[in-house]
Amino acid sequence: MPKIHPQTQSSSASCYVTSKQETFTIWMKSLVLSGKGCTVFDSNGQIVYRVDNYNSKCRDEVYLMDFKGLILFTIQRKKFKMSRFWEGYRSTTTEINQQKPCFQVRKASRISVGSAPFDIILGLDKNQPYRYRFESWTCKSECKIVDQFGGTIAELKRKKSTCGVDLGNDVLTMVVEPNINLSLIMGLVVVYNLIQNKM
Repeated sequence: MPKIHPQTQSSSASCYVTSKQETFTIWMKSLVLSGKGCTVFDSNGQIVYRVDNYNSKCRDEVYLMDFKGLILFTIQRKKFKMSRFWEGYRSTTTEINQQKPCFQVRKASRISVGSAPFDIILGLDKNQPYRYRFESWTCKSECKIVDQFGGTIAELKRKKSTCGVDLGNDVLTMVVEPNINLSLIMGLVVVYNLIQNKM
């Protein structure tokens, strides 16, 4: 059986903005026994992000952490009337209920052919909102995050080994374009997988 990434040495997640295209491996497994979540490896096989959901029955609040366990985003599922949406809060010393969310993911008002029915609203913590959206295909594991002009920001797809063997539904490759905030994109990928009931 091919190895996903055998190394578990720490790596630096302090540089959150890419300067070049970056490729990551996402293993849809938590490092915590009986927990749900995911573990993210960089191209050198080192852990850079993780999600460990200790209470797998409750997905209303999930934490995106770096390799040391430092919380980068708190992601909450909210309800308003009949709709549900997700909000991501940057982790600071301020209480979450006193912060404005950094991003919000909600059902799109219009659904176009070939795209997931969710809009991403960013920049809410700075009051300068701009939008991304998910585009997905028939396979729920695969999607793109695109900007308002249709340009690809990040792409998520099933990982194949070097000889072309599909590694399964729980091993994904994520390619992130240059000059993009990696932790923000990872936060959006977490929301996407929550929507797809993968965490």
